[in-house]
Amino acid sequence: MEFKEKMLEYKKKLSTLWKTGKIQRSSRVTYDVVWNVILFVLVIGFIGFIFAGAVGAGYFASLVKDEPIRSYETMAQDIYDYSETSKLYFADDVYFGDINSDIHREETTLENISPILTQAVIATEDEYFNEHKGIVPKAILRAMVQEVTNSSIQTGGSTLTQQLIKNQILTDEVSFERKAVEMLLALRLERFFEKEEILEAYLNIVPYGRDASGRNIAGVQTASKGIFGIDADEVNLPQAAYLAGLPQSPSSYTPFVNSGGLKDEAGIQPGINRMKTVLNRMYDMEYITKEEYEEALEYDIVADFSEKSPSPRETYPVLTFEIEERATKLIKKILAEEDGYTSGDLNKNEALNKEYEELASRALRNNGYEIHSTIDKEIYDAFQEIGKNYEHYGRDHTFTVTNDETGETTSWTEEVQAAGMMIENNSGRIISFFGNRAPSLDNHYNYATRAVRSNGSTIKPILDYAPALEKGAVQPGTPIADYPRTFPNPGGAPYEVNNYGNASYGMVSARRALAGSYNIPAVDTYMKIIQDNPAKEYLEKMGITTLTSGDYVQPSLSLGGMDRGVTVEENINAFSTLGNNGNFSDGYMIEKIVSKDGDILYEHKSDPVEVFTPQTSYLTLDMMRDVITSGTGAYLNSQLKHGGVDWAGKTGTSNDYKDAWFVAINPNVTFGTWIGYKTPASVYDPSYPLNYSQRNMKLWSEFINAASDIKPELVAPKDKFERPGGIVERSYCSISGMLPSELCEKAGLVKTDLFNEKFVPTEKDDSLISGNQVLVDGKSVKAGSNTPSEFTNGNGVTFNPEWLKRNGFDKLSDLSVLYPRGEDGEKWRKIGIPSGSAGSSIEDDGKAPGAPTSVKKSGNKLTWSKPDNNDIVGYRIYRANSSGGDFKLVGNSSQTEYNIGDENAVYTIKAIDYSGNESKASSEFTVGDKPKDDDTSNKDKDDDNKDEKATDNKDKKNDSNNKNKSDDD
Repeated sequence: MEFKEKMLEYKKKLSTLWKTGKIQRSSRVTYDVVWNVILFVLVIGFIGFIFAGAVGAGYFASLVKDEPIRSYETMAQDIYDYSETSKLYFADDVYFGDINSDIHREETTLENISPILTQAVIATEDEYFNEHKGIVPKAILRAMVQEVTNSSIQTGGSTLTQQLIKNQILTDEVSFERKAVEMLLALRLERFFEKEEILEAYLNIVPYGRDASGRNIAGVQTASKGIFGIDADEVNLPQAAYLAGLPQSPSSYTPFVNSGGLKDEAGIQPGINRMKTVLNRMYDMEYITKEEYEEALEYDIVADFSEKSPSPRETYPVLTFEIEERATKLIKKILAEEDGYTSGDLNKNEALNKEYEELASRALRNNGYEIHSTIDKEIYDAFQEIGKNYEHYGRDHTFTVTNDETGETTSWTEEVQAAGMMIENNSGRIISFFGNRAPSLDNHYNYATRAVRSNGSTIKPILDYAPALEKGAVQPGTPIADYPRTFPNPGGAPYEVNNYGNASYGMVSARRALAGSYNIPAVDTYMKIIQDNPAKEYLEKMGITTLTSGDYVQPSLSLGGMDRGVTVEENINAFSTLGNNGNFSDGYMIEKIVSKDGDILYEHKSDPVEVFTPQTSYLTLDMMRDVITSGTGAYLNSQLKHGGVDWAGKTGTSNDYKDAWFVAINPNVTFGTWIGYKTPASVYDPSYPLNYSQRNMKLWSEFINAASDIKPELVAPKDKFERPGGIVERSYCSISGMLPSELCEKAGLVKTDLFNEKFVPTEKDDSLISGNQVLVDGKSVKAGSNTPSEFTNGNGVTFNPEWLKRNGFDKLSDLSVLYPRGEDGEKWRKIGIPSGSAGSSIEDDGKAPGAPTSVKKSGNKLTWSKPDNNDIVGYRIYRANSSGGDFKLVGNSSQTEYNIGDENAVYTIKAIDYSGNESKASSEFTVGDKPKDDDTSNKDKDDDNKDEKATDNKDKKNDSNNKNKSDDD
């Protein structure tokens, strides 16, 4: 029993042990299985991870396999190669605006950006910027998850470095390949550049929407100025937060509309909400305190927004477009030359020229140039104000055009337009101009540089007289015959020329002809030198570029009759040659172009071209002085504010009064103005208080008066034109221009003027010869054999037939057309006309002339009316003591008057003709109430002869005095 119990107990123990071992074995198996499974999963996972990594790496490598390995220099060039807006400057570095561009950007440096602004940007765009090496893996992973799950919150995975790469090296393309390259380049960029360099580049390229003027802007400096009107180093905390929030969605967050000006309240709110988000992030990153945060949230940011301001194109539309165009041409030339092309190559190849025009335009808008102009801001502003408000342009003109096919008429009205330009003589620097009465963005046409119009008589000094002076064909005193005539016209009908109002002035000096702007002498002068092609020899050298082949040969060019015309700029620029001692300096408006790095890409250098000698220039200017002192520009004297300035000028009018000009020169500057309609039409208006020329000269004066107030030392110099050596003063005979002869002196026609000493006349005048003559009907002719000697001048002079023939005057039907006006004309009338010349032969008709009529006393003179005969040479005066008494000859007169004093007597008059025929006596005329008896008044013969001689001499003296008085009047 005991054994059995022991056996049972042992069995139980064995069973227990067996059971325990079984469980342990089971646990070990389970553990092993689980562990092996885990190990297997880990191994598989690790292998999968390695595989996935390898696949990922391989995939990444495949995405960037074509990306070249970029050097530091390449990457530096790429990240700093951002477009920057070019700036425009007046003279003396006075900034006035930016070139119009698709996007406006002004580069700055990190030192010139407020630290609070950089903190706001980092807090908003890249909180790990200072720690990462170009990318943030978890940020990329987070962004991927958000993208895959289409999360409503999109935080983005790009660092500032990646954004810089995307903007400056890559594109906005959405693809794995671009993203992979972006990450690769970001890592590489971080190896090459310091954090500060990366941040600075980013802040210069990031877009910020629009500024107050509606312009697209980029770069934090441009944004600060465009949105708040301050520099980037001046922004406060709320302003910094607002700017930092804009790049996420510039078009949504900008406070301004596309056309400039603020959005409405609803439109502004998204940007303000975004600003608050930025402030919150700055607070979370402990850039700002809670107090600063709460204070910034309450800040009225809207009050800081800039008001809409006009762009340079709006403020200075004409000037801005003008400078842009000129700068583009210069840059085009620079770019072409860098590639080995010349200006000639571009002119010959239209496609090539267009290509470089586009490159230049793009460079101008994107390369951050500084364009420094020559324009004086104060004078330019004054010109615009004067031109805008001038009251005497004249009336508007309505045009009506009928369509020949439909019969419909179209009408429109235009105001008188105007233009002016001031150029420095010695350099060609364009100091200022006026180009449009009503400029705007849509109306920026520059009449000063674009309008091509006939320059009328302003061409006379520079094409007719100065070239003729240069060649010795004329001198200021050279006599020129001004009477209606025609001139040869190659390939066309003879050129018929008339003066203004169809007037003629006889023999006048070149000086007087220019002062009075007489057309016939101008053409006559030009025709003396036309065979030398003065248009090419002189006008082209003075910068006139609009000449046609026909202009070179047509005599009408001498009066401004051109196929096309000239611009105001070219006309005034040509005149400045005379103010620069005969050297032409081409006008320019761009002083220099500077790159954003400070390198001078272009700087103007004057290269004067010799056109005239200093002697020719001075003589021409001296003649042009007379235009202002006593000629067509005399009105100017009453309008000038600054007296004593040595001005020399010229007026001009084109055919049918379509253009009115005035150009004048002083020792420093040349200034000219033009008025006319855009559609050529007459500016003549007899009903207007001022004539067209006065209206233009008054405008000229107002411009000059203002400019003289601003820059008197430049515009109103006290110095006079300096007379060069080689200019002498000489006397000459005003009939022929030769050295004076005794007969010319006797005729009283010796004048004195300036000469180029090279062309002083060397031969003595031969236009006159001695000979008795008599005045017949106011003209001097050679006395006939029967002409009474008391009416002839025994010491008189007569025109030399050979001289008349040599000058072609022998063919004139009436030599009186040569007689000048005024005092000289009276002197010419006393010169005899030789036999055989027109008007020299007076035939005897065998009839006595009619008796004088209407005898009466006027003061101490006896006067009468001339009988109806054309050959009267004088009158004999007879006196008696009583009516019907013994009439005796007491004197003679070539005039219709005779001095008798107050003595009581009775008089009769008889007319005497060229052939000595005497008329019947006029009716008796009694002087006084009771004439003395013949017995008491008779004296011996000697006394009578003595009285008659004395009376005759006295009468002659009185006649001479009266004649001089008449001439003075």
